[in-house]
Amino acid sequence: MNINNFLSDLNLIYPEIILVSTLVIVLLFDLIFKHNKSFLPIISLAGITFAIFFTILNFGKNEFAFGYGSNNFLLSIDDFSNFFKLLILISSIFIILFSILSNEIKICRDRHGEYYTLLLGMIIGMFFLVSANDLIVIYISIEILSLSSYILAGFVKTSLRNSEASLKYVIYGGVSSGIMIFGMSLIYGMTGSTNLSEINSILKVTALSDVTFLTSLLMVLAGLGFKISVVPFHFWTPDVYEGAPIPITAYLSVASKAAGFAVLIRFIKIMFLSGITNNEYWVLYPIIDWRSLLIIFSIITMTLGNLSALWQDNLKRMLAYSSIAHAGYILLGLAVLSNQGLTAVLIYFIIYLFMNLGAFLVVMLIANEINSEDINDYKGLGYSLPFLSAMLSIFLISLVGLPPTAGFIAKLYLFIALVDAKMIVVAIIALINTVISLYYYVRVLKNLYLSKPAENKIKIRNLSFVYSLVLIMVVPVILFGIYFAPITNLAKYSLKILGM
Repeated sequence: MNINNFLSDLNLIYPEIILVSTLVIVLLFDLIFKHNKSFLPIISLAGITFAIFFTILNFGKNEFAFGYGSNNFLLSIDDFSNFFKLLILISSIFIILFSILSNEIKICRDRHGEYYTLLLGMIIGMFFLVSANDLIVIYISIEILSLSSYILAGFVKTSLRNSEASLKYVIYGGVSSGIMIFGMSLIYGMTGSTNLSEINSILKVTALSDVTFLTSLLMVLAGLGFKISVVPFHFWTPDVYEGAPIPITAYLSVASKAAGFAVLIRFIKIMFLSGITNNEYWVLYPIIDWRSLLIIFSIITMTLGNLSALWQDNLKRMLAYSSIAHAGYILLGLAVLSNQGLTAVLIYFIIYLFMNLGAFLVVMLIANEINSEDINDYKGLGYSLPFLSAMLSIFLISLVGLPPTAGFIAKLYLFIALVDAKMIVVAIIALINTVISLYYYVRVLKNLYLSKPAENKIKIRNLSFVYSLVLIMVVPVILFGIYFAPITNLAKYSLKILGM
């Protein structure tokens, strides 16, 4: 790689450079102005806004970056990665706004510099992860993301459940990381390459369907399964989601999961695609029955997630199992193995961002006032907190997938993809799981509106800011349920994955 190529490649990663610069500025500002923490979220928001601008400019470029050798490149700057980068940045803006309102984060004012630095570190890790075209870059990006999230999960040192969440997260994450890197080392030993595109070329001329390659492949999938909370790699999710500060829980449930799915899709499609049929279904190398494997994982994931959520009294823990179930639904879109299924996945993530973050926002605002996340303590809040209760109801109805909310559109495109692929039985199972999920969401609504209201009137502080933020989250959930052409067009435009 000569210096001209290197400088040209730097032009493709302006968003990453801006985020790294913002991280350094936040760190320096915190060191210099130790007693003035109020500007840290503003600096972070400014940096993320600039990154959004340059990410949008990158749409349509579809180029490789940082090559070594003739056709080996570390990063793919394509519309697919830009879509997920935009998703991550929008999520990050909301999380910073959540953090400003969170009582859990406010009590750690002396460590706000570390908080926003680690948050930016997570974004940088996710950015490189969604663009990674090499196993080594995938592993390093996951570690950057994970190390930041481990600390943020236990950010509130005075809370025992925060410390427990962080410890469990580190243990599970360390084990999954070790399994994944061992699988990657085996793949490198058998192919002589860590580049996804080059491994694909090797598979065209070399038969590697032996037990060792299959084992190494499953090890890598186990590591990626940990990031997206797929059963049986989900054990960390309920405890970490319940114990971590609510803004971090919300962030892990959307942005981290999106990055995990992005790298899983890229890993499968680039490494194992051998062709595309006339009706745009992917033909993968028959090392394993990919469709059956993904269907099994998705059905087990959504079923266990929904059934486990039925028994939860803690709302954060219930939403954690709900997040596991949604990972199962999204995995079904990938199991279709077609551009139509991939379109359904991208649409699902756009809508999931608003409805899931919105649900966590309202839970956080209510927890700020009643100091509880227990569903039984929500009795009568529909009368004492009418606005927040109504907004939470909309978010939960959307998470079920009922019209006229955007959640219905997400499920609709998923079911259309399944039916077109003649996966009727799988679609019926997904529909049954949707019906099961209705029970535990309705249980929250029952407590809000059908129970005796509390005697004391609860008053929300920062009323105008709170109402504005909640409305920003709820408007897309309603609007995209009625007019969804913009998100479907964006999803279809973002299907380009380089490296095949």
